[in-house]
Formats: sequence, structure tokens, C-alpha cells
Amino acid sequence: MIQHQGVGYERIDLEACRLRSIPVALCPEGTSAGVAEHTLLLILALYKKLLQASSAVKQGKWPQWELRSTSFELFGKRLGVIGLGRIGREVASRALAFGASVSYFDPFAPGSGGDTITAAKSLVDLLQASDIVSLHVPATPANRRLINKTTLGYMQEHAVLINTARGSLVDEEALAEALRNGRLFGAGLDVLEQEPPAADNPLLSCENVLITPHISAGTRDAFRTKMKAVFANLVRYTRRETLLHVVPELADLEQKGVLAVDGN
Repeated sequence: MIQHQGVGYERIDLEACRLRSIPVALCPEGTSAGVAEHTLLLILALYKKLLQASSAVKQGKWPQWELRSTSFELFGKRLGVIGLGRIGREVASRALAFGASVSYFDPFAPGSGGDTITAAKSLVDLLQASDIVSLHVPATPANRRLINKTTLGYMQEHAVLINTARGSLVDEEALAEALRNGRLFGAGLDVLEQEPPAADNPLLSCENVLITPHISAGTRDAFRTKMKAVFANLVRYTRRETLLHVVPELADLEQKGVLAVDGN
């Protein structure tokens, strides 16, 4: 079997696995909390001009008043979550704790937001109504460049875009243009289409974008949790027990009569 330590499997050759009857299992454990916290980190850092404030102090300045007119609070804002899976739900619960309202768009999870999260009628409705848009969907051909010049045009000028999912979801040229032209307040990105980015990536020169090197789930706490789950699944395989979190595209395979899907 192949046991992945994460959840994104777009780089695994599933057809080669199918030809050899090799099951592929994912590891969602240990991911959700870290990514959700990082999402909130990016939002708050953008809203409070964290990097600008810290940099100014280190340069001998004290901008106690200068940043106030362009700083904001998460309280009272509307967060639009695209993709209400494990991580999307964790992000929503944390935003609610800050006093934000949350809406979501997820055609695969209709009516699953409960009493506290509002379902948007369409992606366009969510983009138009949100102060913050956060991406939590997988990298699929259908989702490639989901955020592009057209969809960016639906967002409000004071809006913030957050991407802690996959870089291929965003048209980086279009995003850079929107940021430079004042069409967006800012963007927080933990992922890029090319990692590390090329030196001429237009986002690197945008002042109102925060970029971190794909570290949202990269914590010591997450590593412990992941490794326990990974080895537990490997042990299940050796004992001919039901495997957890098998890639859906390979769920029909039978490997030594042990392969099954846990329903996630």
C-alpha cells in the first residue's frame, strides 16, 4: 500500500496504482487544527498590518497612529468559506469565536452548515457578500484557477482572499493585478502554484500580500498526531484490517481482501 502523510494526492499517479492494485490511503489527522489556526493568523496579520508594524518598530519608527485608518477587526466581518469539509468547519468555528459571521459555498455539502453557518446560493453570491474569502477545496481539474479575473471581479474592494489549500486554485497573475489596482484589500497565501516560486512571480512584489512557505499544517503537534495515524493504518494493513481514508478513486480495489473505505 501507499500511505500518504497528508490529504492532497494530486501528485500521486493513481492510474499506476490501479494497474498494480495498490491502495492509497490519506491522513487527514493532524491537519485541520493547524491549517485553521494558520488561516486565522493570516487574516489577523493582514487586518492589523502586523508585518508593517513590526518592521517599522525595528527601523526605529513608532507608527502608533499611522496604521489605524487602514487596520480592521475580524469582529463583525463576514467570512465566506469555499469548501465546508474538515478544515472549512474548523475555520468557521474559530471565526465565529471572534464574533464574525460565516457563510459557505459547497455544492457537495448542501445544508450542512447547521444553525450558525449560512449557505450561500452560489459562488458568486458568496464572493459578493464576503469581507473575507477562504479557500478549502482540493486541487482538481474542475477547481483549477477557481479564483480568476472574473471571480475576483465579484469580490468587494475591501475584501481579503486567503488560500491555505492549493496554489492551483488561484490565477496568480489575476490576483496580483487585483492587488496592485486596489481591487482587493489584501491576500494571505500559504500555497502557490509553483513552490518555491520563481523570482518573477508577480505576487512577490505586492505589498498587500502575505506569503508563507506551505507551513500551515507543519507543526510539531501535527507531526505527532499524523505519525500515530500513519503507522496505525500501516499496522491495519499488516493485520488485514480495514484501512482508513482510502483515496475515493481507488475505493473499489481489493488488496489482500482488506481494503475498505471508512465513509469520510
